[in-house]
Amino acid sequence: MNRILNIYLFLIAILAGLEICAGVFVAPVIFNPANLIGEGVLTHFQSGQIMTEIFLRFNKILLIISILAFAVESINLANKNKNFNIKFSTFMLAFINLVLALLFIFYFSNYIVNAQQIGPSMTQTASFAQMHKASEWTMKIMLIAQTFLFFIKFPSIKNELKKEAK
Repeated sequence: MNRILNIYLFLIAILAGLEICAGVFVAPVIFNPANLIGEGVLTHFQSGQIMTEIFLRFNKILLIISILAFAVESINLANKNKNFNIKFSTFMLAFINLVLALLFIFYFSNYIVNAQQIGPSMTQTASFAQMHKASEWTMKIMLIAQTFLFFIKFPSIKNELKKEAK
């Protein structure tokens, strides 16, 4: 059981790390290519297309890990040997994460892809800006939920190791 928990926590950490990397490292570079390679290389629209492709690839990982986390926490909720408050908290965090992941993947990503297919003018509207900002907030809230989930579950490893040592 300890190995499964370790793998589970590792996957949550990977997911959080990918989200941080996308927002902190990748997006600023992609949307500011002039800082690195000069003016006129990529338009803002083209940078957005590249970033969208990155997120479409990321979405597959997000979906798999979010479903896995929800499944693990659903099974854990039925475990009678653990503290209910902790089980319920981790279940709700996994549920919130899954709902937000589904929104990010199937609502926000689809909206952005459809807008980009129409053309650059569609990505310069107020509604696109609002939708994009909402997708950023969705990602931030997911990251917070994943971080809480990770650190609530992390002490479980210590407890499992103590039980195995006895």
